Amino acid sequence: MENVKLAVIYYSSTGINYQMAKWAEEAAKENGAEVKVVRAPELAPEAARAANPAWKEHYDATKDIVPEATSDDIAWADAVIFSVPTRFGNVPSQMKQFLDLQGGIWGAGKTVNKVVSAMSSAHNQHGGQEATILSLYTSMMHWGAIIAAPGYSDESLVVAGGNPYGTSVTQDDDGKMVEDVEEAVKYQAKHTLDIAARVKAGN
Repeated sequence: MENVKLAVIYYSSTGINYQMAKWAEEAAKENGAEVKVVRAPELAPEAARAANPAWKEHYDATKDIVPEATSDDIAWADAVIFSVPTRFGNVPSQMKQFLDLQGGIWGAGKTVNKVVSAMSSAHNQHGGQEATILSLYTSMMHWGAIIAAPGYSDESLVVAGGNPYGTSVTQDDDGKMVEDVEEAVKYQAKHTLDIAARVKAGN
């Protein structure tokens, strides 16, 4: 999987999806990929972040070390992994705006045949994780991208809760992950890279 370029694009308010993005990065680098981890720009006002200590802490800890995502990151990548929390069964507004701003590269054909996969989180077990991933995949179909859903192709996915569309996790009241999803995330990253390598070789 050498020479495959992977962009891991996430949005995270309190750190769960950031951690998932970092696991994906780790697995991708272990498999020889060139990786960028970037974040969707924050849209929420400072007052909203200040009202949630965990949100403020995570934002302050990462805002200067993780670059904001741009269209160039998508154009550069052979594959993209998205990691997002659910908002009423959909992607958060921060990621939605980022996706909506990609009309330029979409119109230029630069999203066609990108290999994409997605992960999600929610505060309760059936809080919309699957719907969030499927919603994001709908946008990817408009891009002409190739969706690399993991299905049930590895036991780690079953252990992590069995979401065939992409790894998902539940967050408890203390902001911790309920399920053990590290291996599932890493497998999903490797699976995405494998598909991207096949597509790239076909070109």
